[in-house]
Amino acid sequence: MDISSQDGTLVEQVMQAIRQRIAGRTLGPGARLPSIRSFAVIMQVSKSTVVEAYDRLAADGTIQSRRGSGFYVAGHMPPLSLSEIGPRLDHAIDPLWVSHLSLDADEDMPKPGCGWLPASWMPESGVRRALRTLARAEDALLTDYSTPLGLKPLRQLLSRRMAEHGIDAASDQIIITESGTQAIDLLCRFLVEPDDTVIVDDPCYFNFHALLRAHRVKVIGVPYTANGPDLDRFAEALAEHRPRLYITNSALHNPTGAVLSPVIAHRLLKLAEQHDLTIIEDDIFADFEHEPAPRLAAFDGLERVVHMGSFSKSLSASVRCGFIAARRDWISGLVDLRIATSFGGGRLSSELVLLMLKDGTYRKHMDQLRARLAQNMAETGTRLKALGLVPWIEPRGGMFLWCKLPDGVDAASVAQAGLKERIVFAPGNVFSLTQSAHNYMRFNVAQCADPRIFTVLETALTSREHVLQR
Repeated sequence: MDISSQDGTLVEQVMQAIRQRIAGRTLGPGARLPSIRSFAVIMQVSKSTVVEAYDRLAADGTIQSRRGSGFYVAGHMPPLSLSEIGPRLDHAIDPLWVSHLSLDADEDMPKPGCGWLPASWMPESGVRRALRTLARAEDALLTDYSTPLGLKPLRQLLSRRMAEHGIDAASDQIIITESGTQAIDLLCRFLVEPDDTVIVDDPCYFNFHALLRAHRVKVIGVPYTANGPDLDRFAEALAEHRPRLYITNSALHNPTGAVLSPVIAHRLLKLAEQHDLTIIEDDIFADFEHEPAPRLAAFDGLERVVHMGSFSKSLSASVRCGFIAARRDWISGLVDLRIATSFGGGRLSSELVLLMLKDGTYRKHMDQLRARLAQNMAETGTRLKALGLVPWIEPRGGMFLWCKLPDGVDAASVAQAGLKERIVFAPGNVFSLTQSAHNYMRFNVAQCADPRIFTVLETALTSREHVLQR
């Protein structure tokens, strides 16, 4: 390979890494860039590569050189660009692009990297039956807004469901939202201001990154272990960055499938109390569990933990319905924000979810779904292991396998090879704020039935083109 072209690629990578930090507000106007020596170590390139990258950025006005002092971010804060939340070295490691492709993909296009179940796995007949019932309901149900808190009978039922996990949330502490994403967006509007710091798991659900960038906050990643966040690193981040908020999954972690241990949960809450940290606990995969995992909100009593979830993954992505459970003195402010940003809620979706929860359709569907996922988890895991992909852990439920690729193989490059064959993979750095998961991929076992997935994987894994170049 031509050395000059290879060096040029490395220079562009360094330039893009700096632009990403500026776009993501990790480096603000006037901030000093890392020294040439230290950034060369971080990027694992030569000092001359960093020198050339800094010179080019200075030439186009992105940064400024100050004699004897170093390089600094120039000008005013640029307009927010969500497309730059992650390095644009190739499309396969851009989380927003992965979402766009998965949502736009044809029905016959395999999507082992997407985060939802196939349409054929959802309770379509139950949804149709509920819709026929609702079609005969009073006019107001079909045409009017819901109340600010949302449908009361649904909130009462959600209260009882949360109690099964030890969470004491009265119906007047619950707000119905249009989705889990809207719930997190509403909570971020309520809890943080621009330039605040927020902690996320590394790796974590990639849309957390995009949503937090939209709120113009500084995002810090803390390594996630098989039992929860690395508490030593978590404590260091608390002391150094003084974050306002931590967003995480309870139950089954996305993308790793890990489960929070009670010991880690208690220690985490003690750290949160010491540092006045609020926690958003995303419980979207609650009903995929075979055995209930600890909930931070149960230990905390909704004092500094906000609990939220939705039915998009388990019931229907078309029926947009989520919820928030929070301390009473926050409810009024959250309702005001909800009215300001989306006015009234979708009553029809709430009524449909309530009906399916009450008539037993949802329970029967989830019983069957957990059994089906367990079977697919075993079958997919066996096929991936045969190709040399090693699961990080053996999940206790859910739909995701977080797998390490053979040594030296670049997940983003494998994902690009998949795209040429019209297959959507999810390479690890999509989920990693620190870009430290280049040799991992997330597989949705419910979306791995097509044998082409494993044929393309095998070809990509044995090709020299996909060896990691660093």
